[in-house]
Amino acid sequence: MKATKLLHNLGQSLWLDNITRDLFNTGTLQRYIEEFNEAGVNVEALAAQLQAEGAKAFVKSWNELLAVIASKSNALKKGELHANSAA
Repeated sequence: MKATKLLHNLGQSLWLDNITRDLFNTGTLQRYIEEFNEAGVNVEALAAQLQAEGAKAFVKSWNELLAVIASKSNALKKGELHANSAA
């Protein structure tokens, strides 16, 4: 009997508190679940981690957008771009 199955039979669960998007995207999490038979997932930790990753991605995208807007604005002020130019 696998050690993980024995732990489950004793009422214990394995917990993964370091779940990332990469674990989902690569199939590693699915492999863990299949390999370890009975595995618990700390949903609260997962939700917090995904929320933090989403917030970081949003802030990065927002800052990049603001930088492009500032650059285009400065170029327009200097007359380097025309107002209807897509460059």
